[in-house]
Amino acid sequence: MNLTFNEDQPIYLQVKQYLENSIINGSIKEGERIPSTNEFAKYYNINPATAAKGVNELVSESIITKRRGVGMFVSEGARARLLEKRRENFYQNYVQPLKVEAQKLEISEAELIKMINGGGG
Repeated sequence: MNLTFNEDQPIYLQVKQYLENSIINGSIKEGERIPSTNEFAKYYNINPATAAKGVNELVSESIITKRRGVGMFVSEGARARLLEKRRENFYQNYVQPLKVEAQKLEISEAELIKMINGGGG
């Protein structure tokens, strides 16, 4: 577990993001057990309730499944759901604003594609 906390966002969101990234990049596979909230808390010296808040958000999104007395595991289809969510966020946060700004600057779609492919402006 390699996670460095920053002050830009709450720790529980960083725990959540760490787990999401680990699932997306395959370092934690579907069906695999994730560290418990107590393991997170001990390893990173954070409050177990903070770790639990991040994990519980993933449980509510059906990314993580709790198995009573056994632990928490990555749900089947979790990676695909995360990729879909991240792609939608990417579109909303980056592509849409890029298109709006390109229209303001009278950049054609062909010019924009050329720029994206490294062809300059």
